[in-house]
Amino acid sequence: MTNRTQALSESTSRAATSRLRALSGSAGAARRPVGDCALVGAGPGDPQLLTLAALRAIRRATVLLVDELVPGELVEFALRGLKRRPRIVPVGKRGGCASTPQRFIERLMAAEALTGQRVVRLKGGDPFIFGRGGEEVQALQAQGIPTRVVNGITSGLAAATGLGVPLTHRAHAQGVIFVTGHAKSGGSTPDWAVLAQAAALGLTLVVYMGVAQVDQLHAGLVQGLPGTTPVAVVQHASLPQQRELVTTLAELPRALRDAGLGSPAIMVIGEVVNARTLAAQAQHQLHQAGHQTEQSAQAVTPGAGTSAPQRARRRA
Repeated sequence: MTNRTQALSESTSRAATSRLRALSGSAGAARRPVGDCALVGAGPGDPQLLTLAALRAIRRATVLLVDELVPGELVEFALRGLKRRPRIVPVGKRGGCASTPQRFIERLMAAEALTGQRVVRLKGGDPFIFGRGGEEVQALQAQGIPTRVVNGITSGLAAATGLGVPLTHRAHAQGVIFVTGHAKSGGSTPDWAVLAQAAALGLTLVVYMGVAQVDQLHAGLVQGLPGTTPVAVVQHASLPQQRELVTTLAELPRALRDAGLGSPAIMVIGEVVNARTLAAQAQHQLHQAGHQTEQSAQAVTPGAGTSAPQRARRRA
């Protein structure tokens, strides 16, 4: 997070705290009709991947709580042309950076909705895939606040598609596992050795927030997967600054450090990554076959490249 972004987040957080206190202590707040709250998935970041349902929810909002991973360009795209724009509150959350406390976000959403606001919590990807959507829904419903969830395209899917890689393939993988490498504070980390055994049976592993834990991830996965297993790492999936790395499981930690890729990034682990190479080979073979067919057609065409009078003189 940049100094400017951090200062803006801190300033907004102070303003939101003051408003939260005012809302909580307002005698008139209880007399106002209860609003509602929508947890909306913004997708991986490309505005063109925003769903119609998400777009409608954003444009309906009176208060918009925006996650750190949602690009400002996407928000502006969604609000374009609106005469009455919602109040925008940045609620940044990113590992290793100054973040808005989760409890504060839940209290703010509830306080705004209880005063009649139409609240949208705009999240990167999908609210129910490593987005704490389940916790927020429970907190809101416990206070009787109407709540709904609008799904978004998760970054794990967008990352694979950006590589030209299918997450499942009849010849390579019969299923997919989405897993986070970032455990809750004090919680247990994934058992990578067990996940490796599952992947060895024909499943693709898609790892969110795993860059910081790459050494532990690597040490566990090599216990059940060969070192030659292909791995792709995609940073900033779907955005113009997308970067990608294709390597093997054995080389993953070193290759990742050499490439300098960091968060937010997705890892795709499994034989489906080879489908990218196979597709490129097939396209090359098709191009070569077309070129050879064209050359053959020119070779068997009588008088190809000569005019009709020239061919007539030759026959005479």
